[in-house]
Amino acid sequence: MIGGIIMVFVAIWIYQTAMKAKVSNVMMWVAGAAVAFYVMQFLLVEININILESFRSSEGGTAYEAINGADRKNEGDFEGFGGVLKSLYLELAPSIMSFLAIAFLRLKFITKEQFSVANLFSGLKEMFQGIKQSFKSPE
Repeated sequence: MIGGIIMVFVAIWIYQTAMKAKVSNVMMWVAGAAVAFYVMQFLLVEININILESFRSSEGGTAYEAINGADRKNEGDFEGFGGVLKSLYLELAPSIMSFLAIAFLRLKFITKEQFSVANLFSGLKEMFQGIKQSFKSPE
C-alpha cells in the first residue's frame, strides 16, 4: 500500500521533471520509472521475506517448519522496541530504497545534473505544490 502511493508520486515527479527538462518520450520515461520502481520493490520485499524466514528458521530449524506449519505467524517476532524497528524496516525499506534508485536514475539520465543531495531530490517540493494546487477549486 505504501509502495503503491510512493510509486504514484514517483510517476508524477518523473513526469514533471521530464516535461521541465524537455526530454523526448516523456511517457516512456514515466512508464519506465514506474516499472523500475515496482520491480525493485518486488525484489526487495522478496529479500526481506527471505531474511524474515531465516530469522524464524534459526529459532527452530526444520522443527519450526513442522511445528508451526510455516504460516508466518507473528507470535513474538515483533514485540518490544526491537520488534517495532524490525517491522518498520521490513515495511519501509523497499519503498525508500526503490525511491532512492529512481531518484538517482532521474538525476543521471533525465536532468543530467551533477550528483548532490539537493539535485537528487530537486523538484519534490514543486511536485507536492502542484498536487496541492490541483485540489483547489477555481473561483
